[in-house]
Amino acid sequence: MKNQIIKPKTLKGFRDFLPQVMMPREAIMETARRIYRSYGYAPIDTPTLEHLEILTGKGSEETDRQMYHFIDHGKRAVGMRFDLTVPLARFAAQHIEQLGTPFKRYHIANVWRGENTQAGRYREFAQCDFDTIGTTSIASDVECVLVINDLLRAIGFQAFTIRINNRKVLNGLLEKFELRDKSTEVLRAIDKFEKAGREKVVAEIKACGGTEAQIDQILELVAIKGRPSHVLERLGELAQGNDLAELGFSQLSELCGLVKQAGVSEENFSIDPSIARGLDYYTGVVFETSLDDDPGIGSICSGGRYDNLAELYTKRELPGVGASLGLDRLLAAMERLGMIPAVSTPADVMILQFDGQYLGHYLAMASELRKAGLGVEVYPDAKKAGQQFKYADKRGFQACIVAGETEVESQTVQLKWLQDGVQTEVDVSQGTTALVNALRQRIDKS
Repeated sequence: MKNQIIKPKTLKGFRDFLPQVMMPREAIMETARRIYRSYGYAPIDTPTLEHLEILTGKGSEETDRQMYHFIDHGKRAVGMRFDLTVPLARFAAQHIEQLGTPFKRYHIANVWRGENTQAGRYREFAQCDFDTIGTTSIASDVECVLVINDLLRAIGFQAFTIRINNRKVLNGLLEKFELRDKSTEVLRAIDKFEKAGREKVVAEIKACGGTEAQIDQILELVAIKGRPSHVLERLGELAQGNDLAELGFSQLSELCGLVKQAGVSEENFSIDPSIARGLDYYTGVVFETSLDDDPGIGSICSGGRYDNLAELYTKRELPGVGASLGLDRLLAAMERLGMIPAVSTPADVMILQFDGQYLGHYLAMASELRKAGLGVEVYPDAKKAGQQFKYADKRGFQACIVAGETEVESQTVQLKWLQDGVQTEVDVSQGTTALVNALRQRIDKS
């Protein structure tokens, strides 16, 4: 009796990555590593599973509901990390005596949330985090904006907006509006303003006891838009009379000035009072970054300051600030914007195989080209040239090297560029130097 065939399928909210997506995904990770390292952030890693008590109650009621958790073989309650920041707080509390402060880290890894799936949102997704632990200096807050700016430009974006706010301003104004005891619920409602719309936010604030007058004050606050100077002017007026709001406004104003002084264009950042961030652990500056050409994809790089997150793990004060690049959401946007080429090979060049007797010759040539830093694939079978060219074109090779009996005897190769069909003969009698130079002239420019 034959075995029953199991239908191959993935779980809802999870996905396979084909080479044409995985290659740009890895390229973005490499870019993130390069940018983070340039600012002095060092890599770390933490386990996928944490004791459940480490994770619960640190993000929000929503993240607690979305968390994957279970009892393991040791009868311990464990959970899969829903972000990389809460594990960082545990990590810092556990190792800070060895690490010292300030401690700057980056962490690129998968996280899991059992949330409703939509465009760019999956239940398993990668985050590219960077954080500074052990300082309340505004220099670290400003650096977050600079890193986000440099990172998105290095990936290839010019049109993006880093939206900045400060939780102290929001909490202080809620205190002024006599809503301080409902701040958690109201802040979550405010954070949904752009996605859910006015009616949804009004309904949520009413549900937690907000009056019409209080709702009008909140809507006036989140509706403030314009250049940073205009928004700061209005926030300064609203903040007057509340110490916490005035402190947050002062920090926001100083940060704005330093960001501009450091060279970030006002085209790429704004002060946005509607940014609250849904996670409860934020205490100061908060960031969300949107793409001007695809705002519907949501924030692709978010974060902020969290000065009390580690207090449940240690008596030592460990303030922190950082942000996270949402890699898979960014990739979804890049796919929608046509920024990902249809290439499924990391190699630049393919060597055709015309005759099995010359396989050793092809392999030796490929080895020499790889030593020169080129990516080279030798086609594994001696098939018709048309089939091999079709394979090379489909996978996105830039060039093919043709060396049949005639070429081998004359110590030459035919170099064919697939994009425009240009073909030239290259002399390899003195080695592969001329071939390497011919390949690099075009590959380096592409």
